Amino acid sequence: MTQLIDPDLVDAVIEETAAREQRLRLLPARVVVYFVLALAVFGRSSYRAVWGKLTGGLGHTAAAQPCASSLSRARRRLGVAPLRALFGVLAGPVATPAQSCAFYRGRRVIAVDGTTLNAPDEEAVTWRYPKHIGPVREFGYPIVRLVTLVECGTRALIDAVFGPDGTGEIAYAHRLLGRLDASMLLLADAYYDAVGFLAAVSDTGAAFLLRSTRKRRPTLRHPLPDGSYRTFIQSHHYRAGHGYGQRLEVRVIEAWVTVTLTDGTRRTELWRLLTTLLDADHHPATELIELYHRRWQAETCYFSLKSTILDGRILRSRTVPGLEQEVYALLTVYQALIRLADDLTTAYPGLSPRQLSFTILLQAAADQITAGSGITTTEPVTLVGAIGHAALANLIPQQRRWRVKSRMLKRYSKYPFNRKRHPRRAQKYTLHTDMIPGGWVP
Repeated sequence: MTQLIDPDLVDAVIEETAAREQRLRLLPARVVVYFVLALAVFGRSSYRAVWGKLTGGLGHTAAAQPCASSLSRARRRLGVAPLRALFGVLAGPVATPAQSCAFYRGRRVIAVDGTTLNAPDEEAVTWRYPKHIGPVREFGYPIVRLVTLVECGTRALIDAVFGPDGTGEIAYAHRLLGRLDASMLLLADAYYDAVGFLAAVSDTGAAFLLRSTRKRRPTLRHPLPDGSYRTFIQSHHYRAGHGYGQRLEVRVIEAWVTVTLTDGTRRTELWRLLTTLLDADHHPATELIELYHRRWQAETCYFSLKSTILDGRILRSRTVPGLEQEVYALLTVYQALIRLADDLTTAYPGLSPRQLSFTILLQAAADQITAGSGITTTEPVTLVGAIGHAALANLIPQQRRWRVKSRMLKRYSKYPFNRKRHPRRAQKYTLHTDMIPGGWVP
């Protein structure tokens, strides 16, 4: 990965953030940056074990053998800013217009969504990241709320923000809107159906397509031939001196979507989609309903972060600066691997990003770190390095099984195993959509 996160780049972000060491140290800032990134790759290993993996392949050149407390102090000296800046350099879209999986009729398809990460239950953390509070007591771990913009198709991170769980996703999402432009189409779930947020998205020039809440009952104003209709939405909350706020013209698509499993189980849901793509001839309703499914690639991104890299563990850092440094390192490692995957699709035009296993990419990166190979920039720079060759040797079939899982509460209790609530086997399924002409639902 040093071809992507090379020492010159690391030195540049260290200089930019004024994190350069003031005197000669056994653990200079550049080394500590790579150590923090290695902590994200080897989440189950201790500080000393990670240092051993990072330096084991260097042989006699690895002179320093610091203890865990020295490594911890080095992390504190480094601070959060260099990792934040490093992620900022790597973050952004990676797909080219030739990659149709990331575009819809010329617009880059982006998804916004949020998730949570668990932090250690320490007083040094809970003042900033509190736990959930029930009617009687606090429970669970301290929660870090993470909201990202994800490029559909490649699952690259356009940008990310995080903070305490007490702040809602929409507030965090507002901080990401500066990364949107007129070439993008934003996908979102019903949680983001807030007129103020949607108006802010429109002000960036980007279009949006999101699922509306059941509470919203738009008035049919201009029926369209494909069964959708155009209308206006605005806030229902009156503010003195401001009225009801900005009115936003949208197109509403309403349909019954039926999911049928191979065992005969059927589930029917009402979908009410809102979009600023007003031209029904250029953007047919059936295409937009199918396009909305791409929003779930944000969930796949979070699966890679939380289940593949973190492997279901809580974050290891026990201070707020260390925690934020760790989250940026986690995001940086993820984005670096996604960029390596994009290099493969560039080198092999017929290769789909869906065929590349993120698990294989992570394992190959860990193997390269442990072996100490590919770490010098004197080697020829190629799009397909050792990590790429490992991914090419373990391609995922183009036609993957379809999987479905209904929404449910994820954590009932840490003691009983919910055998009857969770499906034990994946099933194939079919989708059937019935448009609602005129869009009125009683």
